[in-house]
Amino acid sequence: MSSTDAQEAAETAVPAGVEDESAATRAAVDAYLATVADPEATPERIAAHYAERVDWMCADNPVVPWLRPRATRDDVAAHWRELREHTVPGAGGASIDALVVSGPEAVLTGHLWGTVRATGKAFRSPFALRFTVRDGAIVRHHVYEDSLAVAAACTPGS
Repeated sequence: MSSTDAQEAAETAVPAGVEDESAATRAAVDAYLATVADPEATPERIAAHYAERVDWMCADNPVVPWLRPRATRDDVAAHWRELREHTVPGAGGASIDALVVSGPEAVLTGHLWGTVRATGKAFRSPFALRFTVRDGAIVRHHVYEDSLAVAAACTPGS
């Protein structure tokens, strides 16, 4: 290896510990996604992947009963209960296009869909979800989605 090759390798090398931290973050996110995909998972079991205090950010919309910021693990469980209460079982889901992990940060992108019980209207939205994982627990959950499409599905009428 030439000195130029060695210098380039050093400049692009992952700092010590980041690979281990990335692996731990990936494991935590994978475990969370497996739980969310399990139709038998309770809201409390899903919320168990979060720290006691969480920075949960989404577009707050009074028309959508389940969309608002959350601050605790209990709030996360309430989100999943409210989502299930207001949407048609089996008529929703999500697909993941990409998952990128770097140290304690993970970003996943994909598409979500569902049907609102009260109106019978379906919604579809691309999304991006940013997680921060600390000590194996999710401490940040920031979701970016087409909240207008979800709100339209929650609004009676045409």
